Amino acid sequence: MIHYDIHTIRADFPILKTKVNGHPLVYLDNGATTQKPLTVIKAITDYYTQINSNVHRGVHHLSQLATDAYEVTRKKVKEYLNAANEYEIILTNGTTHSINLVATCYGKQFVNEGDEIIISAMEHHSNIVPWQMLCEERKAKLKVIPINDLGELDMDAYRSLLNERVKLVAVTYVSNTLGTLNPIKEIIDLAHHYAVPVLVDAAQAIQHLSIDVQALDVDFLAFSGHKMYGPTGVGVLFGKEKWLEQMPPYQGGGDMIKEVTFEKTTYNELPFKFEAGTPNIEAGICLGTAIDYIDTIGLNNIALYEAELLKYAIKQLREIEELRFIGEAKERCSVLSFLIKDVHPYDVGVILDKLGVAVRTGHHCTQPLMDRFGIPGTVRASIAMYNTKEDIDRLVAAVKKATSMLL
Repeated sequence: MIHYDIHTIRADFPILKTKVNGHPLVYLDNGATTQKPLTVIKAITDYYTQINSNVHRGVHHLSQLATDAYEVTRKKVKEYLNAANEYEIILTNGTTHSINLVATCYGKQFVNEGDEIIISAMEHHSNIVPWQMLCEERKAKLKVIPINDLGELDMDAYRSLLNERVKLVAVTYVSNTLGTLNPIKEIIDLAHHYAVPVLVDAAQAIQHLSIDVQALDVDFLAFSGHKMYGPTGVGVLFGKEKWLEQMPPYQGGGDMIKEVTFEKTTYNELPFKFEAGTPNIEAGICLGTAIDYIDTIGLNNIALYEAELLKYAIKQLREIEELRFIGEAKERCSVLSFLIKDVHPYDVGVILDKLGVAVRTGHHCTQPLMDRFGIPGTVRASIAMYNTKEDIDRLVAAVKKATSMLL
């Protein structure tokens, strides 16, 4: 057992003291969004009370302070990912924005009629729909890596899909529904054998795993701040310089230009070419605060603690005879999806909420995955650094109570 001061960590998250229907809150909906520590909450207040101003173009004192604080986050993200350059870090409003940016800009430059894009059967809608839209626009084909009954990618099928017509592979690092931890390095290496770039949706991985974009040799990587204890409305797109330089801008407006005349516009250098308009300044600054918080605990410590907690949760839930897991990949991370016989997941979720246990129910924006398993949805419990074995015990007791009421 690692040394991990869970009581101190939990004290940093005031919302965990909330009571729901008279019960202490057990928050297990971290895959949807994580709670925020006091340092992040204070940083939000400090921004608006001390340095609120627009960034990048102001010469006055407050604007310079805001710009410096905003750009510090870019440096922190660069170090968090071990990116080669700060200008490879594009600040966006979230994973969805980041993926759409690549689908639009890379697609416009590199995808043509008859080309192919590869995704997987376990993707979030945000990593399906943009590629569908691109394929419809460019008359390209969307190919899907199938999964087995455990919720693992069929890597032999993936190998067979790769060919000279493929222009991009877009896959999730960790399934938001199944918790499957995909073999990302192998996926990237196989694609690069055909000189095919890879985009990784790291929204469900960034807060749980150490990610080194240079070691992975990944071409694009997207994630959201609110999944890693930061504010909503901010995210990141990492992109290799060689791709970002070739891609046209995503939006036109202020900050993404060098010079504008009515005859011609010259675009700004990286990263500003892809950051048109006033950003979500407060959220961008406070994403840096969230990274600082994670660093004080240590991502490796968090990963070890959460792995132990996930193992405990699987063991305890497996003892419920009527429960079946959806997704039992050998390599898993942070997420548990399950059903109680044929009971609709919504009904289970309502009872759990009455007992103070917050989970997510439904298709989790992965409807094709639900179709693959022939189910309407699942009950999903997702773990964060501040959860405890007591939280898991409360979940198990609540599921048992729901089972006795619904069957």
